[in-house]
Amino acid sequence: MATENGPVSKAIGLFNDSFPPIMDGVSLTTQNYAYWLEKKNQPVCVITTKTPNFTDNEPYPIYRYSSIPIINRKPYRFGLPDFDLSFQNKIDKVSFGLVHAHCPFSSGKLALQIAKRQKIPFVATFHSKYRDDFEHSVYNKYIARQMTNEIIRFFEKADEVWISQPSVEETMREYGFKGKIEVVPLGNDFLCNQPLELIKEQARKNLQISGNEPVFLFVGQLIWEKNIRMIIESLMLLKDLPFKMFFVGNGYAFDELKQLVIHSGLTDKVKIVGVITDRDLLKQYFAAADLFLFPSVYDTWALVVHEAAAMYTPSVLVNESNVAKIITHNRNGFLTANSTDSFASMLRELISNPELIKSVGVNASKSLTRTWESVIDEVSDRYQHLMNRR
Repeated sequence: MATENGPVSKAIGLFNDSFPPIMDGVSLTTQNYAYWLEKKNQPVCVITTKTPNFTDNEPYPIYRYSSIPIINRKPYRFGLPDFDLSFQNKIDKVSFGLVHAHCPFSSGKLALQIAKRQKIPFVATFHSKYRDDFEHSVYNKYIARQMTNEIIRFFEKADEVWISQPSVEETMREYGFKGKIEVVPLGNDFLCNQPLELIKEQARKNLQISGNEPVFLFVGQLIWEKNIRMIIESLMLLKDLPFKMFFVGNGYAFDELKQLVIHSGLTDKVKIVGVITDRDLLKQYFAAADLFLFPSVYDTWALVVHEAAAMYTPSVLVNESNVAKIITHNRNGFLTANSTDSFASMLRELISNPELIKSVGVNASKSLTRTWESVIDEVSDRYQHLMNRR
């Protein structure tokens, strides 16, 4: 169905600055919200930034506004909805029942404006550690703190503020948010009922991964905030062991990461794949891996950890991260200290114990996976309650 093809009656508006082809956990969350709401016959549309040389082909309307690249944050874009008259003419014709901002920047501010103008409920989900982003961008902690305060003021204007897991509340309170917070979990579209051995064997065959050496995987933004440097430094301490490591993703650190791999002498063991937009192909990488390496303390929630679990691949996380709060060590994942030596020691120990990896992977698949369809049933009920109350 063509997008931007006319008014939508009392639609749920999903607002986010990124949407496929820009791939990250929040854009995929927005995409799955839209997909399942439409499947359940709920009028829905997505409002996001324009991406050059890309054409949408979804069964629901997608309204895109002008944008420019964000320096040092490839592939993200800075939205300019107020300067896009064609977009404004289209969005003014949409009658919304509720708007949901998955981002507090250009799309979120637009959602807030529409909510005030149409007198409808405004929901906002807190997805990221924004202060970390600001500190990277402006290199000034005072300015970053002021920018974070502005973000908190944005969330204070929402009818409901949602987070994906209880531990995220700590970050919001640390930032100064004092309002009520609702925990609304996220889902997973990588569910599989096949035996573990069959999935792993077939995925490695499809990806032409030969041999029986352990396979490690990272999927996500290639930015230093994700602690990806520690992965490379840890792997340097494991050069005496056979293994394969795949990095899937893109980001401002892409080229520097490549150089780090070369300088570390790991080119025969580590491959930087780049972005994979084909979900079936990405699923193969998750299935082929023995361990998913995610030492990030930056993320408030990591969809990729749940996607890995769905393919029986347990994650190695650091204790102090928000993401680690869902993990019980040696049961549905592995936890270690936030240091190169500890991370490397954990990997060395696990490589020698493949049966533990398998059993923990099975437990992860049972405890960390929930379908998007069931999540959207809960989301839809919450939306309806808010609209009825208003």
